[in-house]
Amino acid sequence: MDINFELYRIFYFAGKYKNFSEAGKKLFISQSAVSQAIRNLEDKTGTRLFYRKSRNVSLTPEGELLFKHIEKAYNLIKSGESKLMEIQNLKSGEIRIGAGDTICRYFLIPYLREFMNKYPGVKVQVINRTSSQIIDLLKNGVIEVGIPTLPIVDNNINVIDFIEVEDVFAASDKFSQLRGRKVGLSELMEYPLLLLQRESATRRNLDYFLLERGLSVKPELEFESIELLVEFARIGAGIAHVLKESALTAFKKGELFEVKLLDKLPKRKLGIASVKNVPLSRAAEAFVNLLYKKT
Repeated sequence: MDINFELYRIFYFAGKYKNFSEAGKKLFISQSAVSQAIRNLEDKTGTRLFYRKSRNVSLTPEGELLFKHIEKAYNLIKSGESKLMEIQNLKSGEIRIGAGDTICRYFLIPYLREFMNKYPGVKVQVINRTSSQIIDLLKNGVIEVGIPTLPIVDNNINVIDFIEVEDVFAASDKFSQLRGRKVGLSELMEYPLLLLQRESATRRNLDYFLLERGLSVKPELEFESIELLVEFARIGAGIAHVLKESALTAFKKGELFEVKLLDKLPKRKLGIASVKNVPLSRAAEAFVNLLYKKT
């Protein structure tokens, strides 16, 4: 049977109030419209659903059976509507964000803390990936918002500028001859360098910067984690190319110092990325607005 749901809605109210007139008032329709709808439903089901009395009505056994199912369905629909309203009001919902470990640790944490304090009912999931992997996750629908290193050249991705970050070379006192002066890139290339793997946007930016100046680098060691770069720089394994914020504690303690360059490294831009022509969820939209307003 293909029956208009509106007939079931009218049946539900008639069965609930046992009175066609009262059901009509709740539905903002006339008593005769309720009676006509019930007759229509009875015709379509081939079943008598109500015993008619002078004023009130009562359900037949078949009507009682149908009412129990319709009542459950109606309550589920109202519950679904309520959940949607909660999501719209950010009392519930979920947001999935993609960002690199270091960016998350040194830049995103304050934003995430503010968002979670403001919307405690919204579940936040952060997936740590490289910039290129973040774009793949966006296009595959795994995340809604990503924080990649720019530039991003992809016609399917929408990007707005977020913040600029600074990369530096950090060294221990094993390389104290570099302290207190500006070092040329060619000279720096003669030292053991600790770098991120080539797949990372940070490393690609450095390689491109050096290539523009006719230089290439052969690192002593490569790592997936900036935190490991800092730790290996501490023990004198080499000079690490790291996000400045990741080495600030070591700088303050005197465990490392920043190697100043004659040709200063350019700052890296981070962006807020999402898929073009795909509307953000209410939670994701609120998070992006928080990021954007704070920059």
